[in-house]
Amino acid sequence: MSLGDARRQARLRAMAHPVRLRMLSLLTGASLTAADVARELGLTHANASYHLRNLLSAGLIVQTGEERIRGGVAKRYRYDAERDRERDRETTAGPQHADTQRALFEAVAHELVRRTAEADWSVGGSMTDAELWVDPEVFREIRDRIAQASRDLHDAAKPPRTPGTIRTSATIAMFRMEEP
Repeated sequence: MSLGDARRQARLRAMAHPVRLRMLSLLTGASLTAADVARELGLTHANASYHLRNLLSAGLIVQTGEERIRGGVAKRYRYDAERDRERDRETTAGPQHADTQRALFEAVAHELVRRTAEADWSVGGSMTDAELWVDPEVFREIRDRIAQASRDLHDAAKPPRTPGTIRTSATIAMFRMEEP
């Protein structure tokens, strides 16, 4: 396994944990400390710090600064979605990553179940689940529009509980399937 493959597998493994998925979502809208993350997710400070270190060592988040708090130093972290997209364009997932990729999708599925328990369906929503046969050009066009919508959501993200914002959930997976 090449170094690039090992790094990609480490990133996928780090993401394949429900708490870390929630942290990545939180860290999209703002740079937060371990204490901020712990408060928002109802974790202990030690647990939040542990998971943040895992995400940092996997290269999924970046340290954006430090600040003095009560005689100590608190590090701020942020998820850089654009950097992640660029890295994903440079590497491709091959069969050697299939098990890790499936573990990530399993964690995302569990996270989706958790989020739907908190959904407010009275204001509407959207869900699609399909296994379809479409023209390759149609697939590329729709995939690109969905990817742009995902970028737009990440770019629009604000810190948790920012006045005038609403809490939303988005889970997007679109991929070409192998022939049966």
